[in-house]
Parts: sequence; C-alpha cells; structure tokens
Amino acid sequence: MSSETDIIQQKSTEKSLYDYQVRDLNRIFDVMREEADDFNLLYQLPTGGGKTVIFSEIVRRYIEQHQKKVVILTHRIELCKQTSNVLSGFNVKNKVINSKVKTLPDQDDYQCFVAMVETLNNRLSDKDFELKNVGLVIIDEAHYNSFRKLFKFFEKCFILGVTATPLSSNIKLPMKDNYNKLIVGDDISTLIKNGFLANADVFHYDVGLTSLKIGINGDYTVKSSEALYTNSLMQSKLLAAYEEVAKGKKTLIFNNGIYTSKEVFYTFEKAGYNVRHLDNTAGKQERKEILKWFKNTPDAVLSSVSILTTGFDEPSVETIILNRATRSLTLYFQMIGRGSRIYKDRTTFQVIDLGNNIARFGPWNQPVDWNHIFKHPDYYLENIVDDELLERDFVYTMPDSLKVKFKKSYNLDFDVKAEYKDVINAGKKSFTVIERSIEQHSQLCIENSEDVYEARELIKDLQDEIAYRIKQYCYCIMNSTQNYKDWLFEEYNRKLRISFNGKF
Repeated sequence: MSSETDIIQQKSTEKSLYDYQVRDLNRIFDVMREEADDFNLLYQLPTGGGKTVIFSEIVRRYIEQHQKKVVILTHRIELCKQTSNVLSGFNVKNKVINSKVKTLPDQDDYQCFVAMVETLNNRLSDKDFELKNVGLVIIDEAHYNSFRKLFKFFEKCFILGVTATPLSSNIKLPMKDNYNKLIVGDDISTLIKNGFLANADVFHYDVGLTSLKIGINGDYTVKSSEALYTNSLMQSKLLAAYEEVAKGKKTLIFNNGIYTSKEVFYTFEKAGYNVRHLDNTAGKQERKEILKWFKNTPDAVLSSVSILTTGFDEPSVETIILNRATRSLTLYFQMIGRGSRIYKDRTTFQVIDLGNNIARFGPWNQPVDWNHIFKHPDYYLENIVDDELLERDFVYTMPDSLKVKFKKSYNLDFDVKAEYKDVINAGKKSFTVIERSIEQHSQLCIENSEDVYEARELIKDLQDEIAYRIKQYCYCIMNSTQNYKDWLFEEYNRKLRISFNGKF
C-alpha cells in the first residue's frame, strides 16, 4: 500500500480534513442542495490535494443525510483498492466490484460500491445485474472518456466528477457536454504556499522536436517519439542532465514508448547506476516487486512508460524527468505531480524537462483558468504553441560544466542571426555563416587541446550547440526541411574534424 494511502487512512480515521478540503466539501454540498437529483457536477483539485479524502467524507455524509447508496468509478484496479481502504477508514461499508463479482446477493450489506469502468459496464449491460437505491455516483479521474458509457445507467443520480485537469482527452468530446458546472479548488501555488505540496525546481534542456508527428488523439505518436528519444544524442543528453542535476537522487523517468524506456535502462545500467524499467506488460508480481525496490532504494532510477501517471504515489521521489514531449496538459500535470508530495522535511523536488513541455504549457505551479478551459476547450487546444515557433525563441547557453573544458578561450559566443545579417549585407553567400561558425568552433577546440585526439573529443561536447546553430541558420535562409538539417549537421561535423589537420 502506498505511503499516501497510509497518510490518508491515518488522517481519515481521525476525521480531520484540512480547511481547504472542508471549504470545498461544503461548496459541493451546497450545489447538491440547490440542484436537481440528476445534476452533473465537476470538481477540480491538483494532484496531491487529497481528492480521495474529500470524496470519502462526501460519501459518509451523503449516506447519513440521504439514506441512499453511492457508486465510485475508477479506471484502474489499484485506484479501486486505494479508494476502498480510505472509505473503510471513514467507516463506510463498501464493496469492490471486480471481475470476480458476477452477482450482488449481498448488496443490502453495503452502503457504497467501488468499481472499474469496464467491469461495471459489463455487469450493468447484463439485465440480471442491478444496483438498487443509488443516489450519488462519483467519478475519479473524470477527464478520461471511458466513463461516458456508464452515464446512461445513472440518469436519475447526482453525478460528481473529480479531476486535477478538467480537460477531456478528446477534443471532440468536451467535458462541458457531460457536466453542468465546475467547482475549482485551491491552485498549486496556494497549496505550496500553505505547505500542502512541495515546490518544483525546474531544469529544462532545449530539444529539437520538429521531427515528431501528431497522432489522431492530438498527442505525439509513440513511433516518432521513439525515433527521436532512442538516438544516441538524446540518450547522452538525458544521462548528462541526470548527472548534472540529480545524480544519486531517487528519480522517476517518464518516456513515450517501451523501446525508449528500455534504451534508457541500458544507458543508465552501462553508466553504473541503480536502474530498473517498468511498463504495462509487467505482471502484477513483477510490478509490485519493482515498486517495492523503488520505495526502499535511496538512489533508485525508475524508467517507466505511461503506467505511473495515475494511482501511484511514492512521496520519497526527489526528481521527475520528462524524457518525452506531450501536448496533453493533463499528462503534463500528472507526470510532474508524482513528485509534489511533501515528504519528511523536504519541501522541494526537481523536474528535468527534455520535451520543451514547460515552454509549451508554462510553469507547473502557475495559475490556470480552469473555468475558461472547461467552457472553451477547443479554443485552448487549438492554441497550443507549435514546436517550430517554440524552438525559434530558444537561446542555447553552454552549461557551466562544459565551459570549464573551454576555459582557455576568451570568447565562446557566436550569434548566427547577426553573422547572417553581416554576410548578406556584404553580398556574400549565406553559407559563409556556417564556415565562420566552424572556424570559431575549430579555434575553441584547438585552444583547449594538447593534440588532435583531444580536439576531436571536444567536438562531442559541442553537438547541442552545433544543432542549435544549424537550426538558427535554417530559420535565416528559410529552409527547415529535416533532410537538409541532417545533411548540414553531418557536413558541419566532418568539416570541423578535418579543420584540425596540420594545426598541432
């Protein structure tokens, strides 16, 4: 059982909710009193705010006041068990309807039922299976579209959807079509200020994402992500970022694709780190064992795919690495939220962003106008910043750890746009910019090396800067085809290598 559940149970047994939780609870009951029995209400609270505690107390009070039963729907079996444990802490007699439960002869013995969407949908589609005297349905992680199929079975019930991000995962199925009203809880920055969430120290590394393709669901395809994130350049970037910021800290890495996650595992294992890989093909026992290892190993690095974004709480996580790009605001909040629990006396955690996600969505702790997003999701989704536009604003800064290797050089800077202007004004060919850039890089390597072999080693440290300069140059000449960039990158490296000949 996760630590958060332990905390929740301890808190729930004491029946002590925090002030902001009580305030939101009262707002929800006000709507229940004012509106019809078949009203649909949505409640938003950030990951880590204690949604399970709040709706468990709602269940307890509702049963007491209305003498009707409650159904809680989740999309994962782990969430069913977690929710059931918390409800028991609130002295609510509940039963989990899992795949083994085919009939309910004992339903009069329970006040509340916890079920997975698919399981309950299969049972209720069977004419012999009926839930009696249900007045309230609570939907956890309500932004998932799979819940919609169950609404037809509960048309006369009050439905309360609970989510950290009231934005549907499908642009064609907005949440406002299913919910009449949204109640917004305290935002992330308020919860941080009041000591309920840890704050994030963010480190972002600019990544060229223009090779990524957007799939039918509006997010980047696994195939194009795998092609980018498994290449040796990105693997090196990931390892260097970890070593610079998070070495020796308990780290959770999110990837888009199993192959990427396995490559990450091999990269870290080869570098001598304590690392494991976990994806949704792992058996129940294997998953349990890996999560136990992660919990008990201070310097553990866990590389994962999609599986740990919800229903997983390990407060001892110190660093979250987004080794992927996403266009899903929900996923962005879920991934970072895995590190936001307060743990012992630690009030901050680290986020390493290798997918330009912070540039795309803004800081994780900035206020979000959820009411506007709820009412106008299409406007929001259509205005997510395009990757090419994002990348135009990037400015490459050489990391301090790298500057040390070039300490004998007086000037490390080279402004591609300024050079381009100068070259064009002088009536020269635009490629002169690239030649000047190679010349400057060549000089840096020669000044800081004893021989040609050392100089060639230094080229490896300049790969990010070379890629950045090429991108800037391509914007200037208005040629952004990937083939041209790839050719130029290879050509640049070749010319830089041969520029050392006869210099030592």
